[in-house]
Amino acid sequence: MQIYFSPEFYREDGQVLNIVTDKNKPVGYLAFLTLEKKMYVYGHLEEEGVAEDFKDLVSPYIQGLTKVKSDLEVLSYLTIGGKKVEIEVEKE
Repeated sequence: MQIYFSPEFYREDGQVLNIVTDKNKPVGYLAFLTLEKKMYVYGHLEEEGVAEDFKDLVSPYIQGLTKVKSDLEVLSYLTIGGKKVEIEVEKE
């Protein structure tokens, strides 16, 4: 099953993205909030079967957001099926 972002809300300092399947079924969300030099990332995915796809979708997106402001400290809390997951965000 493929998963995609579907924008729900967008502002310069924050975003809410629904995570949907290729059949447009909602299976989770991802939210960003930027305050001064910190970016808070919260997200939840319901189905554990697409955990790697979730990480592959989220990691480059966060990486891209941090390139806009290179001095951002990224604080995240992401869960898949209720279990916390870690993602790698590379600093340049």
